[in-house]
Amino acid sequence: MGSVRNRLIEFFLIFVIVPVSFVLNFPLWIKMIIGVCGFSYIIFILLKVEKNKFKVNENVNWKHFWRQTLFKLLVIALITALYILITDKESLFIVIRTKPLLWIIILFVYSLFSVYPQELIYRTFFFQRYNNLFKNQSLFIIVNAALFSLAHLFFRNTLVMFLTFIGGLLFALTFKNTKSTLLVSIEHAIYGCWLFTVGMGEMLGFPT
Repeated sequence: MGSVRNRLIEFFLIFVIVPVSFVLNFPLWIKMIIGVCGFSYIIFILLKVEKNKFKVNENVNWKHFWRQTLFKLLVIALITALYILITDKESLFIVIRTKPLLWIIILFVYSLFSVYPQELIYRTFFFQRYNNLFKNQSLFIIVNAALFSLAHLFFRNTLVMFLTFIGGLLFALTFKNTKSTLLVSIEHAIYGCWLFTVGMGEMLGFPT
């Protein structure tokens, strides 16, 4: 019982209290310290408690993964391109048209230093630590997506919250089916890079 209580406290501190606190107005350096400490704690738990080896899952069906991911990308691309075309035509592919070098740099930095840590926290750590706390797997997936969306609350943008909730559902399902941090990170990077490319980067915090 004590172990469950401790995990619930950990759950609320990491995935509710900290993200909500980042919306508050206090010095950036304090937020950075909180973020670094929180991420260090998560890596420690994954390595020392959960005994992760961070090896690539040898049973991954790459063909199936790419087929599904590219199909979902096609749907996302059509919807988001149409949205930008209707709401802000001038922003359509603006970065790749005006700053191609910045576009390449951001794609690399974002994929390596933003996407992978996010997936370690919200999929690898979350699934291993809290899966047993939920009897209903559908609810578990929805909670994961909702908390992933909550992590983007500091943007103060309803569309961002909606997009990250949908993204959270997709990533949670991918991780549930593949048990692979690498695959879900690739998927996350592809969709995120597309949003930056199509012209939605500014609202998602990308330098433009």
